[in-house]
Amino acid sequence: MRTSKRFTLLDERPINKDSFVHEWPEVGLIVTDSPYDPRPSLTLHQGRVVEMDGVAREEMDMLDLFIADHALDLEAAPEAMATPSEAIARMLVDVNVPRQEIVRLTRGCTAAKLVEIIRHLNVLEMMMALAKLRLRRTPANQAHVTNRKGTPALLAADAAEAALRGFAENETTVGVARYAPLNALAILVGSQVGRGGVLTQCAVEEAVNLRLGLKGLTSYAETLSVYGTEGAFVDGDDTPWSKAFLASAYASRGVKVRFTSGTGSEALMGHAEKRSMLYLEARCLLVTRGAGSQGVQNGSISCVALPESLPGGVRVILAENLLATMLDLEVASGNDALASHSDIRKTAKLMCQFIPGTDFIHSGYSAVPRYDNMFGGGSFDCDEYDDYYVVQRDMQIDAGLRPIREEEALAIRERGARAIQAVYAGLGLPEITDAEIEAAVTAHDSRDMPDRDVAQDLVAADDFLAGERTVFDVIRALDAAGYTDVAERLLEMSRQRVVGDYLQPSAIFDEHFHVLSAINDRNDYRGPGTGYRLQGERWQRVQDLPQALPPERFLEGQGQNPIQRLRELGPAARGSGPEVVIALGPAFGRELTETIGGLPHEAVLQELLTGIAEEGMRARLVRVHHASDCAFIGYAGAQLSGSGVAIGIQSRGTTVIHQADLAPLNNLELFSQSPNLTLASYRQIGRNAARYAKKEQVQPVPVQVDNWVRLRLIVKTMLLHRRESECVDPQRQPTELYFDWEPDI
Repeated sequence: MRTSKRFTLLDERPINKDSFVHEWPEVGLIVTDSPYDPRPSLTLHQGRVVEMDGVAREEMDMLDLFIADHALDLEAAPEAMATPSEAIARMLVDVNVPRQEIVRLTRGCTAAKLVEIIRHLNVLEMMMALAKLRLRRTPANQAHVTNRKGTPALLAADAAEAALRGFAENETTVGVARYAPLNALAILVGSQVGRGGVLTQCAVEEAVNLRLGLKGLTSYAETLSVYGTEGAFVDGDDTPWSKAFLASAYASRGVKVRFTSGTGSEALMGHAEKRSMLYLEARCLLVTRGAGSQGVQNGSISCVALPESLPGGVRVILAENLLATMLDLEVASGNDALASHSDIRKTAKLMCQFIPGTDFIHSGYSAVPRYDNMFGGGSFDCDEYDDYYVVQRDMQIDAGLRPIREEEALAIRERGARAIQAVYAGLGLPEITDAEIEAAVTAHDSRDMPDRDVAQDLVAADDFLAGERTVFDVIRALDAAGYTDVAERLLEMSRQRVVGDYLQPSAIFDEHFHVLSAINDRNDYRGPGTGYRLQGERWQRVQDLPQALPPERFLEGQGQNPIQRLRELGPAARGSGPEVVIALGPAFGRELTETIGGLPHEAVLQELLTGIAEEGMRARLVRVHHASDCAFIGYAGAQLSGSGVAIGIQSRGTTVIHQADLAPLNNLELFSQSPNLTLASYRQIGRNAARYAKKEQVQPVPVQVDNWVRLRLIVKTMLLHRRESECVDPQRQPTELYFDWEPDI
């Protein structure tokens, strides 16, 4: 049986490690347009919903009842339901229709109506709508800060670095539930070392989470999961009403609340009720709005691989983000759980939120290596920071992060680790040793950290959670240890909880504790020239990559040691006998003295001349002044050669073997990938040119092809060619050169 080698290699691509499945609507394996999805409808009687999406009130389940009584704006509903869905879809992408008008209408839409609107939009149109509909003008980002060992020094160091890199929120979770208070404490202290105003949370069971909030160890929560079917809610031991009550409990204590939902969760739990994933997510979002949550973490989250296994899965993940903004909810738009084996695929998915911007591009960019991410691996992690920064810079997009230097990272990591060490000492918690601090500063992941006494840590964590200690004891410990600035930031975080301004929709703090929210930083995008633009000082910070060099660095060392053995004799004449002319570029051996690959011009000349001599041929050197292009340098040399054969060489090392009767852009052999040429290559080029001059049969010089070299050296290529072109004199004819050398034969 025949097999294709290309197909064999394709089978081994990372993308083919992902799962793909055909649709099966009966079990919920369909992302949208299930044949069992209801048609949109709404009937009101005396200000009360008596029928919704084909279900009479007496037949409604608990989600229908909650949505009907708490989630719909009944004043806007008649107009919204009567407006054709295609018309609302057009409003979404029309820059002349303000956000407020769209939100006014969509608040009156049922779940089926919302899905019908989405049906008219492709991915590009949804991205355009998302740019207009997101709540906060300024995009932001959230980090995951976890490790497998629960090591406090490493947690604090990672949180401090994440804060310095620009994350507005830091989230942790635990491998062992009892670690929760110590993990929350570590990232709280570390985050405020990095910069003031970073919100933190610890994703654990709700009762414990609320107690952490009451102690002042966390400032937001997004672990309140909601589902799109009654069966899934029951399995989750909750109802929409209990979620609303819990949200009120958090908010009453100054803890910002964001619900969590995601396409595919109901199918994964076996309670899809034949409905499409998007329809069920629309129900989740209406419950979220009805419960009074100011925002939602959605984007399929931990279920992401399930919708991605189906046709249109990534489109629907974007659609659920858009639906949330249509309901005036803050959106932390996913991109957290590992989405694909393929870097191409996971990046393509990210662009749906990265380009239009959301309130939080990631609901958890892994600020730690994937090995240590306890939230399911992390789709993007700290090893990909540089890639992320470059894409921001490429597109002039603010996706919530900024580059930092290694020395900045080391300094802030040490200060974060030292600060938590001081807190542990001040509160009488198990000692954090200096060895742990030193390891945390430079560690890649928790495998680089010393082991701790887990049993002792867990006892301390239990005591902390059960005892009377709060964030104010932490503040006193920091102040006593000399970390007054960090203590003041923690005190300000506590004050802000009392003030309550960061409970506004889509609220974050800047580094000066100024609240940015949908109230005072409202998204005002209305087309070109409006809305948030990455510019000014923020743009300067985003584009300042550590690996970006000043242009002059690319030319360091060039021209410092001109070839002393190379002298100009006078105008060059056409030769009459058998010879090979070597035609040099205008800057060769003078203003430029090395090839792009770092080979000294003097050594290159020596090898070319030696190769010609090995074939018993005479060589003559000329300098071409009127051109810097390799083809025209070689062509000019060929016109002067007695044999009609010449070698043309640019200063950066690009070389050609030319012949007088060929067109300027034709040649005998071209060596365009000069970085791959070695001294041995140049010697062989000399030999081949001599053989062409003798009219012998020639085997072309073998050269290495490197398709990546242009990416590495394009800037240096441009700057070298610019320097050479500056030496061009269009009026000056070629000149004869003398090179004092002895052949190494």
